Amino acid sequence: MDAPPSCARNRRIEIRATAEDHQRIERAVAASGTDLPGSVITHLRLAARKVLADREGFRLEPEALDAWERIIRRPARSLKGLRALMDRPSPFQE
Repeated sequence: MDAPPSCARNRRIEIRATAEDHQRIERAVAASGTDLPGSVITHLRLAARKVLADREGFRLEPEALDAWERIIRRPARSLKGLRALMDRPSPFQE
């Protein structure tokens, strides 16, 4: 799991859960040998990183990075349909 942040926890997050979800979460916490706040924060942090991963940056293996750089360095292709579309007058101009 993720290492805990070095700063003190000073913000509160409150959630409501069904009885079934609460019991399942309590069993999982007990099975993992952690406490509820630590477990919840760890999993929320992981979920947040997963959601934000492709919005904040991405990592590539060296071979994939080389392939990506080759792709973005290629000259742009001329697409006949796109050129025709761009040559048309804008429907938003009066």
